[in-house]
Amino acid sequence: MITVHERQEVVAARGIRVTFGAVKALDGADLVIHSGECLGLVGHNGAGKSTIVNVINGGLTPHDGTVSYSGSDAAHGIATARANGVRCVFQELSLCPNLTVNENTRIMHTGLKGWNWRSRALKLVETQLAEVFPGHDIDCDSTVDDLSIAERQMVEIAISFAGVRERPKLVILDEPTSSLDAGLAAQLMSYIRRFVGQGGSVLLISHILGEILSTCDRVVVMKDGRVVADRTASEFSTRTLVEAMGNVVREQELHRGQDKRGSTPVLSMPPRRGRGLPFEAYRGEMIGFAGLGGHGQTQALLDLYLSRNSNWWPSRKEELAFVAGDRSLNGTFPLWSILKNLSIASLGSLSSRSLVDADREDELGAGWKKRIEIRTPDMNNRILSLSGGNQQKVLFARALATTAKTVLMDDPMRGVDVGTKQEVYDILRSEAATGRTFIWYSTEMDEIRLCDRVYVFREGAIVSELIGEEITEKNVLAASFTSGEAA
Repeated sequence: MITVHERQEVVAARGIRVTFGAVKALDGADLVIHSGECLGLVGHNGAGKSTIVNVINGGLTPHDGTVSYSGSDAAHGIATARANGVRCVFQELSLCPNLTVNENTRIMHTGLKGWNWRSRALKLVETQLAEVFPGHDIDCDSTVDDLSIAERQMVEIAISFAGVRERPKLVILDEPTSSLDAGLAAQLMSYIRRFVGQGGSVLLISHILGEILSTCDRVVVMKDGRVVADRTASEFSTRTLVEAMGNVVREQELHRGQDKRGSTPVLSMPPRRGRGLPFEAYRGEMIGFAGLGGHGQTQALLDLYLSRNSNWWPSRKEELAFVAGDRSLNGTFPLWSILKNLSIASLGSLSSRSLVDADREDELGAGWKKRIEIRTPDMNNRILSLSGGNQQKVLFARALATTAKTVLMDDPMRGVDVGTKQEVYDILRSEAATGRTFIWYSTEMDEIRLCDRVYVFREGAIVSELIGEEITEKNVLAASFTSGEAA
């Protein structure tokens, strides 16, 4: 077997320094990727992972350091990176929502030319989707805007791995399973191992450390713009990996306590589509929505929200807060500052005589910046100056900063590092102890296990209710399938 040191360098970034004003995004970072290896890249939000990815894919020119492709110090830039076989799937997906799947394939693969390019693009993306995600039911003639966020993620992954004349040499995957359920994530990890086994290279960025340790050959840990560890994956455990990132490992404690169900639910919903089980939520509960992705969990959250709120006019009394899962589409206001994005849902409590009290707004922002560790030197910076995980923290803080007694959350931890997750879990527990109710859809089983009760969805309906110790991955999967076949 060829050792890592004998393999050809696909991309080598050495001594990279990038600054944004007074912020050192990268401070002398080295990252070398070889052919035939899957390299894991981990670190807390704001550690510099996305910045070094943008340097490697040519989107960002470093202020110091060198970048080479296949050992050649060619001109730096996006065109050079693509010419050397580098492809990237960003955490913030980059498909054009108004175009079809095959039209997006044509944009990514300019070699699809001629009068029949549509049919060739369709065949290319359908073949690749079937290879990466066998059994998918995505219509590649449909418009991207009509796809769920999980389907969009699947499409962008497939397009990046596909090749008109030859396959890519390096595919960079930034949180590729953040919207995928466990089954789809397992399919992707399996394909990555096959791709690497055939000589390809993958740079995998994920906060799901089990994926990193089970899939990668080597792991690089970043902290504050520097590489603090670079070792083979077999030398790490989950504990040592978390500690290398600068976080303290804590065992996940399940504080379910006594049954919180009382006489009157704070929120309820009849059986979905006239079948299955009804939904009820009681004061102080943490309720999980589980099941295979795309089986109605997000729509159920939206229906619950609209049952108490207008879809076009804000209500005076805010009963429900909502944390969006697709932050780029319906979460952030990209032209606004971090502070404005956080405070927008609390303007009623921050205003006097219809005018926002700037001092109280600043105090609110400073409090949540410290409490949830939003990594920015200035809350007046634009929201897009933050990493994806830090943007998600802002959306989470926006909801918790309101006076709403019930918080609906659509996979809110997408792209959030393990240390922050532990802190957020503590916040959820303390808020629930005061009587706040959380209704939470998540694709991660570790988060589902934190809940008091879990409703499992299949084909748009609630098919099972799990309580307390019944909430296990085995039981969730059993309820998610019918007669051993996918629903």
